[in-house]
Amino acid sequence: MRTLTATSQDGSPLHVEIHGPDTAPAVVLVHGWTCSTAFWSAQIDDLSRDHRVIAYDLRGHGRTPASPAVGTTALADDLEAVLRATLAPDEKAVVAGHSMGGMTVMAAAKRPAFRAHVAATLLCSTGSSRLVAESTVVPLKAGRARTWLTGKILGSKAPLGPVTPVGKKILKYATMGPGSAPEAVEKCARIVHACPRKVRYAWSHVLASLELDGEMGHLTVPTAIVTGTADRLTPPVHARAVAAALPNCLGLTELYGIGHMTPVEAPDLVTARIRELTTTYSQLKEGA
Repeated sequence: MRTLTATSQDGSPLHVEIHGPDTAPAVVLVHGWTCSTAFWSAQIDDLSRDHRVIAYDLRGHGRTPASPAVGTTALADDLEAVLRATLAPDEKAVVAGHSMGGMTVMAAAKRPAFRAHVAATLLCSTGSSRLVAESTVVPLKAGRARTWLTGKILGSKAPLGPVTPVGKKILKYATMGPGSAPEAVEKCARIVHACPRKVRYAWSHVLASLELDGEMGHLTVPTAIVTGTADRLTPPVHARAVAAALPNCLGLTELYGIGHMTPVEAPDLVTARIRELTTTYSQLKEGA
């Protein structure tokens, strides 16, 4: 692994990791809310054998410092900065985004660096709007009461504390499928609990007010979508709406019994989707 620091438009530094051969097809991985590059470990381990895998930590997550600037503009700025810092001028990559990482892809779709460097995208367990209203984390009928309670829970300032058996049960219920392996639950719990409380709270407000429906028409590159049928945070209704709105959707894969953490819960399938996209659409830099 090599590391570098990309500098976003407002001067914010971003921790970037590069795995695999320099001359291989490039893949950029964008994690979601409360996660880090560690979330993609299964994809990095597999793909880095024959791909150049670029992963970075979002603002305040992992090894990227927190910033007072949070929002979809910052997400788009940061992805542009990473693309410019890691790819040659004539090089195109496949970008995979999970949850808020998928929202990052949507927010950046009309940016110059995105259009210059992105050949295709994979959206995992994500949505473009109405995240709180459509969430089924609270087991009530859809309506004002459920939306209010969901907003309070997802936007809580309470610290998560150390990873405990109770904490893992709560995280599994909210974010993973009922059949998730204990080691997968443990991995996700340690990653999510490591996110600073203030960062989690700040970005929760971005998600609560998310409105990216108008950006769907700008995401014109070939795009595949993966979602879990047991996803309570971004239920399949979101993936179906995104698939219907995209100009160049390659298809929607719904994984039975899988929750929100698709790259961890179904690592082989997510990795295979990325490989399919790089095989078909990636463009190496000249001379590689």
